Amino acid sequence: MKKLISMILVSMFVVPAAFAQERYIADKLFTYIHSGPSNEYRIVGSINAGDKVKLLSTNRSSGFSQVLDARGRKGWVETKFVTTQESMAVRLPRLEKELTEVKSQLANARETADSEQEGLASSLDARNKQIAELEQNYSDINHQLTTSQTEIRELRAKLDTQKEDLLLKYFMYGGGVAGIGLLLGLILPHIIPRRRKSPNGWK
Repeated sequence: MKKLISMILVSMFVVPAAFAQERYIADKLFTYIHSGPSNEYRIVGSINAGDKVKLLSTNRSSGFSQVLDARGRKGWVETKFVTTQESMAVRLPRLEKELTEVKSQLANARETADSEQEGLASSLDARNKQIAELEQNYSDINHQLTTSQTEIRELRAKLDTQKEDLLLKYFMYGGGVAGIGLLLGLILPHIIPRRRKSPNGWK
């Protein structure tokens, strides 16, 4: 019987723990407003964390400060809850918004940088292609120039040779003609007999 009761008690404590879900405490806290500079004074209201107030005076001995809230209520709160810095409840949404904007700007900057990089890469490829084509054209023109210079030298050599051959032929032809004329001038008088003059003067 005691064992049964013990098991029932254990199950009563274990089952709720098994079905419990994790949660977080919110930052939306509040502090009480007192009518005087001490917890002994009556509570006249409360102020939520992050609410803006005007500091009217501070009682250093009690550790309380007199404030005026946005609803026009005047009262005393503990000085440790009064700060010049906004609470996380107010700053966090603004920081998240700024973070979202920065992420968006960063994404746009990356997209722009990627686009510019692609444009530069494309332009660089086009320039490299143009340079390669110019180098190939220069190589072809240089080869053609070398070939033309070689052909010109060969043609000049052939022309000089033809000139020499032509001069030699002219010289040989002129010499042959002169030699034949000289030979005929020496031989013909001996071959052709001279006619005798007739007594009456007729040939």
